[in-house]
Amino acid sequence: MSRTRDASTPTVLRPNLPLGVVVAMSCLALFMVVLDATIVTVALPDMQAGLGLSTDEQQWVVSGYLITLGGFLLLAARAGDLFGHKRVFLFGAVLFTLASLIGGLASDPVVLIAARIAQGAGASALTPTSLSLITASHTDEREREHALALWSMMGGIAGLAGVVLGGVLTELSWRWVLFVNIPPGIALFAAGLLFLLPSDRTERVRLDLPGALCVTLGIGALTYGLSEASSEGWGSPETLVPLIAAAVLIVGFLMAEAKGSHPLIPLDLLRPRTLRIANVLMFCLGVTLTALLFFLSLYCQQVLGYSALRTGMAMLPVTVIFIVGGLTSRQLVPVVGPRRMLVAGGLISAAGIAWLATIPTHSAYVTHILLPNLVGGFGVSIMLLAVTISGTSGVAPRNAGAASGLLNTSRQIGGAVGLAVLVNIASTVTSHASHDKGRLDALVQGYRVAFLVNGGLMLVAALAALALPAVAAEEKASEPLGNETAPTRP
Repeated sequence: MSRTRDASTPTVLRPNLPLGVVVAMSCLALFMVVLDATIVTVALPDMQAGLGLSTDEQQWVVSGYLITLGGFLLLAARAGDLFGHKRVFLFGAVLFTLASLIGGLASDPVVLIAARIAQGAGASALTPTSLSLITASHTDEREREHALALWSMMGGIAGLAGVVLGGVLTELSWRWVLFVNIPPGIALFAAGLLFLLPSDRTERVRLDLPGALCVTLGIGALTYGLSEASSEGWGSPETLVPLIAAAVLIVGFLMAEAKGSHPLIPLDLLRPRTLRIANVLMFCLGVTLTALLFFLSLYCQQVLGYSALRTGMAMLPVTVIFIVGGLTSRQLVPVVGPRRMLVAGGLISAAGIAWLATIPTHSAYVTHILLPNLVGGFGVSIMLLAVTISGTSGVAPRNAGAASGLLNTSRQIGGAVGLAVLVNIASTVTSHASHDKGRLDALVQGYRVAFLVNGGLMLVAALAALALPAVAAEEKASEPLGNETAPTRP
């Protein structure tokens, strides 16, 4: 199948390049991005032992990646239009691979966290450009739909592989959860260099770098301030300075978007109530998706004494249920409507997470870990499709990509900020409980409260879903989804 340069397409391929190779490149890029959101979770206790990470620093190993991924996602998509998708794809592959190498070689927490932040920036470049490989090469609509379905499904597979592969590799060394990215990263760079041709597009879009920097640094400062509050106190300079800086930066971002000629997020995009509510829901889902794996990994290894491999296997059913729930929602959403699905999912997940809040110091796996996680995970998984449909309902076709990107940005940032809040809560409770209880009992008490707060957040999400306009959402349920610009991450 011949491919030639065309000013109407953002990325073109070498003549006669099989579409299977294109899909493989796209799916491998997304696999790397999503894998790194979960694979390090199981390795956190070993990282703590090897580098002396504090609880806050453990949280930053996860949050640093999510903040830069979410903060630069929309910027990377626009950069592809400005500089060409080939250049952005290659930049993302190089940055992600080098950051993985540096993180794997890290000898102190600062280097590790900096490498994770750089990984997130590389991931933000790979995600939209990996999608553009499919949309630019597949001219047949049916072939494109099949390729996009495979691309989306790769997110679920990567999340599933992350917890298991993380356990396997950590048995060798925690460094291998980062080194594992190097071979596929090199392969992606070589394939991109050989097979992708530069874009000849004459259209140019101004890059809103100030907006992207303001929102990313603002969310980073907010997360840092929240994480410092548990150890330094809310009135300390270490907490107040970053929180004030966060407020200034976020206000600066809003001003930049309001006055800019090419904003990352046009503020009029948020006028539809459905999109505003959907972003709140996606933020809540991001919190839960990240916090569940984070706290479960620490609980299994630091309290129950599981090995990294056993921890990965213990959490495997949680990721499997996400795939089951995703398939179920595809069948049910057109029948019951997105709003009902969101309310039901919120209530189910809240019940499962509240059940997790009963974990004891010495637990039975089936009763205290497996069953509540299956309930909570299923509730979350059936919400993901419904919230995307609701968020894109009533949005003009020209803004569908921006709306989808905003939803996924809310998800990543929700994971980062929400995890910082829950770690703060857990650390504070553990600190107070340690005066009267042993170390393990105090840790468990902190985890219980964190799960309880998270369950309450999902209950709030269920109530917020009631505010969605049922008619508009249910009409949209039968329509196909637009292209997504960020990964699906269990």
